[in-house]
Amino acid sequence: MTPAELADALNAALPQTQCTRCGYPDCRSYAQAMAEGSAPINQCPPGGAEGIARLARITGQPELPLNPANGHEGPRQLAVIDEAWCIGCTLCLDACPVDAIVGGPKRMHTVIDPLCTGCELCIPVCPVDCISLTNVTGTQTGWRAWSPEQADEAAERYAFHRLREARDERERNERLAARALQRKPG
Repeated sequence: MTPAELADALNAALPQTQCTRCGYPDCRSYAQAMAEGSAPINQCPPGGAEGIARLARITGQPELPLNPANGHEGPRQLAVIDEAWCIGCTLCLDACPVDAIVGGPKRMHTVIDPLCTGCELCIPVCPVDCISLTNVTGTQTGWRAWSPEQADEAAERYAFHRLREARDERERNERLAARALQRKPG
């Protein structure tokens, strides 16, 4: 298996929550680091023990316990916004890697429940602490709390999110360049 094929296989075995708890900016980056041998296979709390077993089978490495520095395996969480406290700052919109939060500036925001990966990235950016987590899988953890179909959808939504971010950045730069040309004496 080539390094690129190995990275693809490892990425496909990850839950695609894009939570960054592994220490990498997304699941693909973590998969690439594992394929290159610069990251161990035990850094994905959402994948849990089953996820580590999957990664061990792919890499041929021995199974390891989840590294506690990356978090712990637990039930899948869902972000919930207390809409009475939401001030519409939009910081959670930018933080959500799968665009599961909707709302507009100075308007209430809400989470589209089936799209939320439980990544928790919206929690620390909220200036009014109106976002909490609720357990949506009871005692099921790791891959027992997540399905391959959910992982595939999350990966697709993350890819679209990244494309949208790149487009928005490109359009912003084009507007700034056009504005600079208009101001240039000449």
